[in-house]
Formats: sequence, structure tokens, C-alpha cells
Amino acid sequence: MPMSGHSSVAEVDVIATTRRRWSAAERRTILAEADADGAVVSEVARRHGVSASLLFRWRRLRKEAKPAKRSEPAFVPLALPAPAMAANAAASGPICNDGRIEIVLDGGRRIIVGKDVDTAALRRLVDVLERR
Repeated sequence: MPMSGHSSVAEVDVIATTRRRWSAAERRTILAEADADGAVVSEVARRHGVSASLLFRWRRLRKEAKPAKRSEPAFVPLALPAPAMAANAAASGPICNDGRIEIVLDGGRRIIVGKDVDTAALRRLVDVLERR
């Protein structure tokens, strides 16, 4: 007669499970079904043999994977060669091919002068235009 609580024959239940791998297309199909109007996530999960929590995880991962939409403009880095600058008027602006100098002020106003311009007069002119 066997003793209670102890048995000479060991009972072992073997449950062979393998982890199911879902392709991105399968996930999208299942999520589309779960996202449909009137769909119940637990019912969709049961039909496909997955847990409802897995569908909610897939939803969260899908949301996190989407890039954020930009509502404002973004700057794009751009490298240009440096313009040739006047030797005595570095703040004046680039030198044009024929020796003229173009000065761009705030508001997009431009002054183009020859290389022999009177610097004192130019300075007064820029000061007046900057105050406008």
C-alpha cells in the first residue's frame, strides 16, 4: 500500500510550446481587425490564438514607432563656400565680380556700392537705414 503524499512513480506533464513569431504583415492584419469599429480586442485575440495583452502591446509599439509629425519648419544644414570679403570692410558683405560691394540690411534692404566708396558716408547711410 503506497504511502500518502509520496509515490514511487513520478508524474510529469509535458507541455510542448513554441513561441509563435508573427510577421509584420500578420501583426498589421490582426491590429486592423482589432481597430475596426465595433471590434472587441479579446474576441479578435481569441480568434488568432494570442492574448489580448499582446494586441495592446503591439498597438503601443506601433504608436511609439511612428515618427512624430512636425508642425513647424525644420532647418536643413547647408554648407556653402565662404564669400570673398572686402579686406577693410569685413562687415560690408561679399564683393561682386566687378568690384562692387553688396550690403544686405535687416528687412532684406540692399545697398550696392563701388569699391571706392567713401566709408564715412556709407557708415552714415547704413546707420540711417538701420534706424528705419
